[in-house]
Amino acid sequence: MAFRGLENAKFGVHMFPTDYSIGPVEVAKAAEERGFDSLFFPEHTHIPASRATPFPGGGDLPKDYWHAHDPFVALAAAAAVTERLLLGTGICLVIERDPITLAKEIASLDTISNGRTILGIGAGWNREEMENHGADYRHRWAITREKVLAMREIWNNDTAEFHGDWVDFDPIWSYPKPVQAGGPPIWIGANSRWVFDRIAEYADGWLPIGGLGSGNMERLKAALEAKGRKVEDLDLALFGAPPDAAQVRGRIGQGFDHVTFGLPASTADEVLPALDRYAAVVDEVKAG
Repeated sequence: MAFRGLENAKFGVHMFPTDYSIGPVEVAKAAEERGFDSLFFPEHTHIPASRATPFPGGGDLPKDYWHAHDPFVALAAAAAVTERLLLGTGICLVIERDPITLAKEIASLDTISNGRTILGIGAGWNREEMENHGADYRHRWAITREKVLAMREIWNNDTAEFHGDWVDFDPIWSYPKPVQAGGPPIWIGANSRWVFDRIAEYADGWLPIGGLGSGNMERLKAALEAKGRKVEDLDLALFGAPPDAAQVRGRIGQGFDHVTFGLPASTADEVLPALDRYAAVVDEVKAG
């Protein structure tokens, strides 16, 4: 169920936890101590040295992308030292993972954290990275969809099976099951014109970067209504919020109920002050 209104808004942070930055344990503890509600880690298993696919952000690809820890290992470490912090992937590249293994990883994290997992997902942008995993870039969203649906089958059935075009397995037993009924909420992190139909069919939330964009709330509502769903039943999470109280209040007014701020992939002497700055922004937002 989505949170609505400023009084119910949640605030989090996201960062690349790398082998040269503050560790996931330290940043998780610091985020919880400062009152944040969530912590998100991204995923890239590797970056092909060819660099044939251009970085969507423009310019050179930051080295964070090929130095990051596995998100589920990092989030499990964070779970062990926190009590209430929501732990999310921002985002998990589902297409690069085996769905049976991924379903178990997510269910295990949800069990270890006592139901604090959020699964932010995407299909990715780096063609060579996907192809190194044997994935078909042209059909990346169709494959992602089937893997999500297959994981839901595993989470929700004692004996699960799935038969699709890209994922196919006969009845299996797989435990643990997630603590959260139906499995952790799945938020799609994408901004394309097709994202609304995908959310309406198989997701629990939307995780766009930067903001809504013109007309997108209407498109989302229409796609949901076509599936007999309502936007009030979704989580709307802003990924990469500006560190400005007035702008954050504006985004919440647009319908966002979960807001995250980006942290640098750096050492504690840079990350901890950034956390303090964002915590001050959150205090100002809540003060109205």
